[in-house]
Formats: sequence, C-alpha cells, structure tokens
Amino acid sequence: MNLPSLIDEFLDYLLNIRGYSKTTVKTYEQSLRQMLSFSKLNIQEDPVVLNIIPLRRYISKNSRRTIVKKLSAIRSFVSYLNRQRGISIILEGEESIKVPKSLPKPIDEKYILEVMADANVMQQLILALLYGLGLRISELASLKRENIQDNWITITGKGSKSRQLPIPSRVYELLNSYLSLYPNSEYLFEKDGLAMNSSQLRYRIEKLFRSHGIKATPHQLRHSFATHLLERGARISDVSELLGHSSMATTQIYTKLGNAQKLREYMKAHPLGGTKGNK
Repeated sequence: MNLPSLIDEFLDYLLNIRGYSKTTVKTYEQSLRQMLSFSKLNIQEDPVVLNIIPLRRYISKNSRRTIVKKLSAIRSFVSYLNRQRGISIILEGEESIKVPKSLPKPIDEKYILEVMADANVMQQLILALLYGLGLRISELASLKRENIQDNWITITGKGSKSRQLPIPSRVYELLNSYLSLYPNSEYLFEKDGLAMNSSQLRYRIEKLFRSHGIKATPHQLRHSFATHLLERGARISDVSELLGHSSMATTQIYTKLGNAQKLREYMKAHPLGGTKGNK
C-alpha cells in the first residue's frame, strides 16, 4: 500500500473518529504531504517487515516551530499505522533530530489589565476568557451561549474532550453585561450572524495590544493564565486540569518558566548579578 492512501485514511480518522478540527487536520495534512516528496516507498503490511521513513533530510534546516509541527504529525501517523494496521515503521534519523526548547513568554499582569481597561465590552470579554480561564483561541471561537450554565462554562477542547471551568466573578460580571447587549446570538462571538473564527478573534486581540505598543498573541494570554496561577501557589495538577492538558508533563513547562523568571529578576537585583562593567 502506498503512503498517499494511508495518509488519506489517517486524516479521515482524525477528522471523523477523533473529532479533530478541520484546521488541525489541515496542519497534519500539510506536514505529511510534504513528507511524500522525500519518501516514495510503498508500505509493506507485514508485521515482520520494518518500513523506513527517512527524517533527517526532510526536517533539517527548519525552524523550531516547524520541526515540532512536522515531528508531531509524523509520529502520530506512525503510531496510527502501528496501532490500527500492525505496520511497523522506523523513523530513520529521529534520534539525531534535536528540537530546540523554547519557553513561552507570559504577558505582565499590569499590561493585560491596562489593555482591558481601554477596551470595549466585547474586547474585554475576549481577553477575560483567554486570560481568566486559559482558553485556546479555537475553544473561544466555538463557544455557544448554551455552554454557559450559572457560574460554570463547558469547554470542548482538543480531541473533542470536554471540561467544565468555574467562571471568576469579574469575568462573570463582564459576561452578563455582554450577553445583555447580544441577547439573540447562538455563538458567544458573532459577526453578521455568523460565529467569528479563530483568525478574526486573533486579529482583534493582536490589534488591541498593538494600540498599546505591546506585541502579544492569544496563546500568550493562555501562558500568562497558567504562569500567574502557579506563581501564586496554585497546584500544578489543578492548573493542568483547567488548561485541558492530557498529561501533567505538558504543564511542567510553566514551572520552568517561573523559575527562569525568578532567576532573571535575581540576577538583575543582586549586586554581583549584573554584567561586567555595570554599576
């Protein structure tokens, strides 16, 4: 069986069985289709046969973000073939690919509050939900009025997994004010009667921060939510659950970020911490 047909089968599985969004499936498809130009082999459906997909030439000289995206798509594809088809695949050169580590950069709390204070009701609520609940931009775009019950909100995250989040009091007040202005909407954020997509929401957020001279993304607000909670003593297991992480290991990066920030502040404050020549 050739790779293109197996990729089609895998993408269909992600979309219709696992419930991945069309945007996510498209990202997987781009990475896997690109892989085809580097790997023309036919896959042997024999558990004794080790099929080999060369990675090094395909992934080398890419940015960190691209490497992570491509590796994630290929590893998921290989795992699917092994689990669903019993096909064994070796990713040649996988062990030699080093993925540079990058810590997310949270936005200082005072800047978030400053921007919110200068925003209209819709903009305030968008920021409050991303920063106050730690939502992904895709989760925000898919929110409906019916997802809100009393002081709780139901979020459908990656892989169609649902989680319930408590709504902080200030966010709840904003939410009620906003809903009274848009009493007939199905989705929480709409334009011309249609749900705003992730790109439309992202544009509004980034434009709002730019007006204050700040470069910020929706995902940084999610990072800020996690980092600020952990800095104030929240348990990592609770933060992991609020974020909708499937593994607590994913949340560990925020603790590293907090430690890195503490080290930077210490080095700036301590008399012996500055660079040579500083006074």
